[in-house]
Amino acid sequence: MNKIEDIVPQNLPEHLAIIMDGNGRWAKEKGKHRIFGHENGVKTVRTVVENCTKMGIKYLTLYTFSTENWNRPRIEVETLMRLLVSSLRKELKTFNKNNIRLNTIGDISALPKKAQRELSEVMEKTKENTAMTLTLALSYGSRQELQSAIKAIAFKVKNNIISPEKIDETIINNHLYTQNLPDVDLLIRTSGEHRISNFLLWQIAYAELYFIDVFWPDFSEHHLVEAIKNYQNRERRFGKTSEQLT
Repeated sequence: MNKIEDIVPQNLPEHLAIIMDGNGRWAKEKGKHRIFGHENGVKTVRTVVENCTKMGIKYLTLYTFSTENWNRPRIEVETLMRLLVSSLRKELKTFNKNNIRLNTIGDISALPKKAQRELSEVMEKTKENTAMTLTLALSYGSRQELQSAIKAIAFKVKNNIISPEKIDETIINNHLYTQNLPDVDLLIRTSGEHRISNFLLWQIAYAELYFIDVFWPDFSEHHLVEAIKNYQNRERRFGKTSEQLT
């Protein structure tokens, strides 16, 4: 059984992103409503956050609610928003105890006012924490993010704030939701699906991808450590040859 102690601390992904998939199918397999899966998925979030803190991972980004998720049945969306608010209230003390800063990316204005207030309050009360930045991607879509960045840059070009010749990766990064986060090193997706689903398309350009055939509520410390160990055994060349790296 994989344990956190098995991890090589010198070779951790600085930024880990996770597509938390499979809550509904997990519940369906048990003859339960999809909401039961989401409720148990929240427990997995807590475990993963605690384990990432123990490992020493600096940035953890969770795909919590996509722009496409608004198309789900109304009762499911309302339940997800309720779970978000209640979880933030419960976890504030834990965030501060473990020195975790809460961050969020996405179109937060689309969330219910109650969820917006709760998010703002917890982010404000954890802003000085430095051990790990936990980012929740809420009402998030990468194409929407890129579209917004392009519009903002185009506006600045039109008004002579930026010249077209000066537009580079840094300029683009500075107009993304993730402007204060490093690029993703490792992306994990649960549930056996092998796609990115409009998540951090720019930021995962050189990320290692890890897909696991386990529904999110069953994703354990063992599975997380297995993914990190797999990452640590890969050679990240960034376009170079193995000989150049050595």
